[in-house]
Amino acid sequence: MTAFVVRRVVDRGLLSDLSANPDGTLHHPGQVEGVCRREDLAGLVAAETPLGPDQAAARLGVRPADFDHMVRLGWVRPSQSIEVRFGTSRAGAVNVALYTTASLDAVPVEHPEADWEQVRTMEKGRRSPLAALRPQAAPVPG
Repeated sequence: MTAFVVRRVVDRGLLSDLSANPDGTLHHPGQVEGVCRREDLAGLVAAETPLGPDQAAARLGVRPADFDHMVRLGWVRPSQSIEVRFGTSRAGAVNVALYTTASLDAVPVEHPEADWEQVRTMEKGRRSPLAALRPQAAPVPG
């Protein structure tokens, strides 16, 4: 289980983080044993697997440009971002958004307004059908 998945399990309230260290976690062995005994653990881990933007696009079967439109539309939101360094200098560092597989798998179901067959079969170099869509305004509390 990766550190990302452990943090997501903590976020779900299945484990308590006993550490004050932001770079690590400490968990009660009894809680860890309880989580490890769960029959749905494999599905839980699979649902919380982190994917970068290119991996997310591949999982959805779309081009990276189409995935960028999904981000713009607010259809997908990163669950966290990580800093990735190139070389030894911080000048080569970039933040990479990570998306959970569960949140990605929900996108086609939650957004039937997209013609998913057309999006998934669009040829490279052609304008995305998602480009014409506009983000929906958030409902006004009232």
